[in-house]
Amino acid sequence: MVKQPLAEIFGFKFDDQSTSALRYRKNRLCPYNNRVPNCTKDKADNPLGVCSVLHNDNAVITCPIRFRQDWLIADDAAAFFFSADTKWTSLTEVRLQDKHGKSAGNIDVVLVSYDISGKLIDFGALEVQAVYISGNVRRPFEAYMQDPSANQFMDWSTELHYPSPDFLSSSRKRLAPQLLYKGGILNNWRKKTAVALDMPFYRTLPKLREVPIDSADMAFFVYDLVERSDGKGYELEKVLTIYTEFNAALHALTCSEAGSVDDFINVLQRKLDKIFVEETPPDAPTLDQIVGGP
Repeated sequence: MVKQPLAEIFGFKFDDQSTSALRYRKNRLCPYNNRVPNCTKDKADNPLGVCSVLHNDNAVITCPIRFRQDWLIADDAAAFFFSADTKWTSLTEVRLQDKHGKSAGNIDVVLVSYDISGKLIDFGALEVQAVYISGNVRRPFEAYMQDPSANQFMDWSTELHYPSPDFLSSSRKRLAPQLLYKGGILNNWRKKTAVALDMPFYRTLPKLREVPIDSADMAFFVYDLVERSDGKGYELEKVLTIYTEFNAALHALTCSEAGSVDDFINVLQRKLDKIFVEETPPDAPTLDQIVGGP
């Protein structure tokens, strides 16, 4: 079992010491279609070049740009949005505004179809959701980068704030609000939305109600980082597609399954009992008790 948390650094597996891997690390390059050749994650001048982390010996994607390998996600989304013979292209980081002109955020990728003269016909939105990290991933990254060859199998397990995927925050603080604000506008326009995420993250989500593709206005494309047969890196592969409806998906992601109300009542009662114990003064002794009367 590897005792350090980094799976991929600047697009290459942590134990890849090839000429290409060394060049990408030295020049802080991104091989996954970032808007510029370099990695810009966290800080443009000092990027956090971690594409994925190790969790239970599996690679979990922590950088949304990692999903752009070979633009597989665009091909999959286009097949959902448009008919097979449609001409289409993709636009990244498109600002979306609400009715009052206020920003609802940027759409990660907008796929647009067009006619022979270049006039837009239709569009759909693709949201990419990587996983948040709890703990500190920059410290092991910087330690690794000091000497990748010597530190590829460093033992980071005893360090404070060991980084790990925070799946709950990723769904409640990122994915659900994204769908609520941006997805709500798109759904009101009757435009389809696709979501790209990886399998470790998907496994933590509530079950989504599936519908036939012809009835779906939302699709979840689930990918995995599959280790290459030569052991020298990971390939992004789609492993699952969930066709669903926007309102049903939003309800599943934002509404917790109710437990027993009696359990909650018991919690309230214990807290109430504690208040009464703390606020009820002890019985004061009588004068006879104090002076020892007959």
